[in-house]
Amino acid sequence: MAKRKDTKLESEGAEFLVLGHLLIEGIHCYKAYVNFPGYDLQAVNPKTGKTVKIQVKSRWATDYDKSFSIKNFDCDFVIHVALNRGDSFSKAVKKGDSKTSPIFYVWPVKEVRKAREKQNSFNKVKIKKIRSVEKPENNWQLIRDFLEKK
Repeated sequence: MAKRKDTKLESEGAEFLVLGHLLIEGIHCYKAYVNFPGYDLQAVNPKTGKTVKIQVKSRWATDYDKSFSIKNFDCDFVIHVALNRGDSFSKAVKKGDSKTSPIFYVWPVKEVRKAREKQNSFNKVKIKKIRSVEKPENNWQLIRDFLEKK
């Protein structure tokens, strides 16, 4: 069995990538640094006083199985970042570089919870099983709308 790749640095980077995207979308946001097991970021609407807890899940490999694990659902949104940093699982040697730009998927946590494979001890969620959001890629508007509701 191959040694598992240490992707701690990349997962921290994914949190900062999401934070940066939210900020450039005009959504006030900050990173929760320690002791917040259910979420990594918190977005705030200073006008309404509403806050949103966001959990960031990421996968390093470009050729991953389009799933992620999640155990704690103490958040309002889950943002999955496909980092696409290269191939890790393919047995065939590919020509060229498989690195591509990251893809951000934004979902309400209740939809992620519905799609979780309950029989799987890793609490895996397959992206294709999350049905509620028609176009989850870069859908920062979901968070903006939630924060603007009275």
